Amino acid sequence: QVQLVESGGGLVQAGGSLRLSCAASGGTFSTYHVAWFRQAPGKEREFVAAINWSAAFTTYADSVKGRFTISRDNAKITVYLQMNSLKPEDTAVYYCSADFARGLRPASLAGEYDYWGQGTQVTVSS
Repeated sequence: QVQLVESGGGLVQAGGSLRLSCAASGGTFSTYHVAWFRQAPGKEREFVAAINWSAAFTTYADSVKGRFTISRDNAKITVYLQMNSLKPEDTAVYYCSADFARGLRPASLAGEYDYWGQGTQVTVSS
C-alpha cells in the first residue's frame, strides 16, 4: 500500500512559479509510475503530467507542455511538478497518483492509477 502526500501549493500571481512535491511511503516507490492530475471547481479531474518508474519517459497534457516539468528522485521517494508561467486557468486542486508499473510508459487516464493523495490547492491570480 502506497501513501502519497502532496505539498507546495499556494497562491501565486499569473506568470509566477510553484513547485509541487509528492512524498510517498509504503510500497516500492521505484517500481511505480506517478502522475499529477488536477480538478478545478465544477470540472472533471484532468491529466497534467506523468513519469515512468525510471524517469526515462514523461508525458504532458497539451495545456501545460513547455510550462510544467515532472521529475522524480527515487532516493528521496518524491516526485516533483515544477510549474512555470502559471495562468489563472491552472487554478485547481492538484493530486498526485501512483500505480505499479505494468508497462514501460506511464498512463494518462485516472482510472489507471490505484493510489491517490489528498491534493494541494493551487490558485493563480490574474
